[in-house]
Amino acid sequence: MKVIETELPGVLVLEPPVFGDSRGFFQEVWNRRRYAAAGIDVDFVQDNVSRSTRGVLRGLHFQHPGAQGKLVWVLEGEVYDVALDVRAGSPSFGRWTALTLSAANHRQFYLPPGFAHGFCVVSESALFAYKCTDFYAPGAEGAVRWDDPDLAIPWPIENPAVSTKDAAASRLCDWPVQRLPSYREPTRPESPEGA
Repeated sequence: MKVIETELPGVLVLEPPVFGDSRGFFQEVWNRRRYAAAGIDVDFVQDNVSRSTRGVLRGLHFQHPGAQGKLVWVLEGEVYDVALDVRAGSPSFGRWTALTLSAANHRQFYLPPGFAHGFCVVSESALFAYKCTDFYAPGAEGAVRWDDPDLAIPWPIENPAVSTKDAAASRLCDWPVQRLPSYREPTRPESPEGA
């Protein structure tokens, strides 16, 4: 499996092998040992699937407490997918990265806990799948405006269809720090004695 690091530490693009022939293809989308070896050593507790039509934008969503890490991919269609660091105190707070996920490219995107996530559909429709490291908690959900001018995300859709809740989301700068996930400095392995 090819693992591509992004400019945001911990946010990874994954290209699992795809085995195809004249009958179709086979792809393993999750294998705990293989993904742990790639740096994603987490327990997923919930799987979700959504279907959306062209021009639908969902996000930018996060959860606190109970921040969710997510492994996302597209089963049908194509989306523009965004990860935004919303961890208070993070060196990359407010920075984002994006890529195209599609049924054709078979790519996956891993967002560690503490990142907001959003996507917009650029094909006629898209079937979107994701695994989460924590359960959905309606009272803990948050959203950052998809069109926050401070973020300047170049969404490929000019007038997306968004939910009422997403349309009313706050800019990132308006979120109180105590309502955001906290950044934790990555732990480093201890040196062996005498080293």
